[in-house]
Amino acid sequence: MVHVLSSRILLRPVDPGRSRAFYGEQLGLAVHREFGTGPDRGTVYFLGGGFLEVSGRAETPAAPGLRLWLQVEDAAAAHDELRARGVTVTRKPVREPWGLIEMWIEDPDGTPIVLVEVPADHPLRYRPGI
Repeated sequence: MVHVLSSRILLRPVDPGRSRAFYGEQLGLAVHREFGTGPDRGTVYFLGGGFLEVSGRAETPAAPGLRLWLQVEDAAAAHDELRARGVTVTRKPVREPWGLIEMWIEDPDGTPIVLVEVPADHPLRYRPGI
């Protein structure tokens, strides 16, 4: 078995500066570290229990199957805050049939990002023996 010590998602944006502005300023993700210099420098953001690295440059946006799933404490509050920061919300917070509250946005390259609130009564919150 492989012992994984850390992990991250790697994004190669079409316009790195625009993507750094989106993830760092509009979404407000905290920077874990930066590396390199110039317009294609890399930035690694904290992403809850993992990391998101925005580095390099791509000729075309990421594969259409890529999605980011970010759990937030309060989807309605995230909606209001992100709209105030100029983020386009592609779908307002909605309670899904499976009980999660989901809101959708996109990064500058069109990568879908699902912001998810796990309500207090949802089975994902159930931890037997704790």
